Amino acid sequence: MYETVRGWIREARHIAVLTGAGMSAESGVPTFRDTQTGLWSKFNPQYLATETAFRAHPQRVWDWYVHRREMIAAVQPNAGHRALASFAEGHPGRLTLITQNVDGLHQRAGQTDALALHGNIAEDQWLNAARSCCSKQSIEAGRPPRCPVCGNLRRPGVVWFGESLPAAALEAAELAARHCDLMLVIGTSGEVYPAAGLAFTAHQSGARVVVINPEATPLDVVAQLCLHEPAAVCLPALLA
Repeated sequence: MYETVRGWIREARHIAVLTGAGMSAESGVPTFRDTQTGLWSKFNPQYLATETAFRAHPQRVWDWYVHRREMIAAVQPNAGHRALASFAEGHPGRLTLITQNVDGLHQRAGQTDALALHGNIAEDQWLNAARSCCSKQSIEAGRPPRCPVCGNLRRPGVVWFGESLPAAALEAAELAARHCDLMLVIGTSGEVYPAAGLAFTAHQSGARVVVINPEATPLDVVAQLCLHEPAAVCLPALLA
């Protein structure tokens, strides 16, 4: 099967790659459940990751994200991240990376143009629409930081539950799914939409779909091939 996929990679003019939490887990990125330690054991992380929770308890939610950022900063991109970044560098314009992960590991591996559908936990943005006084150069430190003039708060630059995905990133991802020859779906459960729908879009548009995941997923039904292996093992062998 490896030789078959290698042949498809060589033939493809445009490869789209969709990655999910499983790829980050191979680097040791903690899940929501992993963050429920110590002080945070009494809080539901799915509630903390909402605008409602932030507006009600901004310091609590900010501190939880600081905690998550510290945990993510302690891990490194794995061999799968590096293999994708190396391939993209050696074949400019042939690969579009779409990720559901907010940990920034693809970017740290060198793929700064990754389409981060759910944002990046290392970045901040304004909670409310920025006024003319809201400037990154004059942010007042705090938990969370704020604009010293109008009090607008800084929030983590991630997509919270109940929020829409960033329009530009989603549009670019859908375009790549419609026009790619090959899509590699890596480490995603296939249960989070609209990201999971990209595999169906690629399949319906005539692309070959390869699922790389140790376990079976709902997206296997649109795959020409499923490689039930970890990405850190599989990708270096496929993309070398």
